[in-house]
Amino acid sequence: MNTAIVNQAEGTNGAMVDRTRLPRHVAIIMDGNGRWARARGLPRVMGHRAGIKSVRVVAELARELGVGVLTLYAFSVENWKRHPQEVATLMRLLDEYLRRELPTLMKNEIRLNVLGDMTALPERVQEHLKEVMAGTGGNGKMVLNLALNYSGRCEILQAVRRISAQMQAGNLKEAELDEAAFSRFLYTDGQPDPDLLIRTSGEQRISNFLLWQISYTELYLTPTLWPDFGKPDFLAALLEYQRRERRFGA
Repeated sequence: MNTAIVNQAEGTNGAMVDRTRLPRHVAIIMDGNGRWARARGLPRVMGHRAGIKSVRVVAELARELGVGVLTLYAFSVENWKRHPQEVATLMRLLDEYLRRELPTLMKNEIRLNVLGDMTALPERVQEHLKEVMAGTGGNGKMVLNLALNYSGRCEILQAVRRISAQMQAGNLKEAELDEAAFSRFLYTDGQPDPDLLIRTSGEQRISNFLLWQISYTELYLTPTLWPDFGKPDFLAALLEYQRRERRFGA
């Protein structure tokens, strides 16, 4: 079998994604559901529901290509400020996703993980998250992180509190605290930092997402609204990533 063919996937305009130079960790700020619905004269809930299809497409493609970690920014701490009805809809859609996608996660050997404080989520959602995380815990082909009730600043603060507690207990010395040690107190403990961060909908900000982890992450901003983001768009982002020279400040 031709190794070059095995190691490549066709992207846009016939360009080929090199599977041997994939980002280990891709993070995505999924934005534009509301604008997608508004442009079609639909309620916002329809935009959120349409966005779930993009989650499925991107997760399955990332797994097929061989991306090790995929992180999706699903619900931020700030999102609680939205209209209560919209928040309730988002929680219901999350619950539906967990129930429907477990067989797909198992089939594709994807392990589900949560970044953020789950305790503020509805009890039903918490229980389903725990069930799916336990059920997929042995899967080793890809990790799918859902950032839920997540805040980059809150993540860093909770890490500082945990480190302080460890120091007071005598389990950690100040001289032992370096960047690697600090990272072990984050939600992403044991995972590589994102190599590529994709943001859809044309917005150009980080939105309090993975503030520690993205210090040298490549950014890819696209005007495509999340419900329209499909296989060609994901491959285009990977192609752009592979064109860049990463120097990490050198």
